[in-house]
Amino acid sequence: MYKKNIYTVLRNEQIAPKTWVMVLGGDTQYLTAPGQFVNIAVDGKYLRRPISLCDYDDHSITLLYDVVGEGTAIMSRAKVNDTFDVLTGLGNGFWIEKEYRHPLLLGGGIGVAPLLRLARDLKDAGQNPVVALGFNTSADVVLADDFEALGLETYVSTADGTRGVHGFVTDILKGLEAGSYDYYYACGPTPMLRAVAQTVPCDGQLSLDERMGCGFGACMCCSIETTRGSKRVCKEGPVFRKEELIWK
Repeated sequence: MYKKNIYTVLRNEQIAPKTWVMVLGGDTQYLTAPGQFVNIAVDGKYLRRPISLCDYDDHSITLLYDVVGEGTAIMSRAKVNDTFDVLTGLGNGFWIEKEYRHPLLLGGGIGVAPLLRLARDLKDAGQNPVVALGFNTSADVVLADDFEALGLETYVSTADGTRGVHGFVTDILKGLEAGSYDYYYACGPTPMLRAVAQTVPCDGQLSLDERMGCGFGACMCCSIETTRGSKRVCKEGPVFRKEELIWK
């Protein structure tokens, strides 16, 4: 019989027009890699909501989520000391490639969330990644200050040009010196990941978080073609190496 894993809300507040941050206190022993996700049971919806981890420590996890439907709207109304049933440490997460000395972190929209923990772990591994973040407007920008607080070179682009580089994450790359990075980690919407995979010349990893529909692979919306056949992101994890993915 399934045993509930209860987490307690420590913080839940809006930080951008449609983006919220939630900190949950609970058992984090099964979290082993940046980019893993948790699966939250939302009362009254009879479903679980897979959400990528932004950060975690020995006793809590931090999530960023966009309010885009009924499930996340219910989450946004949660108060401090409310509880959720949470499955943790799901998915494969990012692999830290220590042989590369100049990593680049590429994030788009809510996809910037899992890159924060990855940035911390890369620094612990003796690396100082360059960070490039893309958003629609200046009001949508989140976590840029957190990356800068880590002492990382951080660039922002906005589609409407209200902050940083006018355009997209790939437009930021045009201003970076040739050879300033030798590997990348990317997370964001599919059009951004497609552009990164097709235009950034070095090897890298891509997290297809937006393909996580149910967290179990049961809905089959997350099936994606790879060089090793069809894989389900929810069951096997959202992170793929560049050479694994087949873009159509």
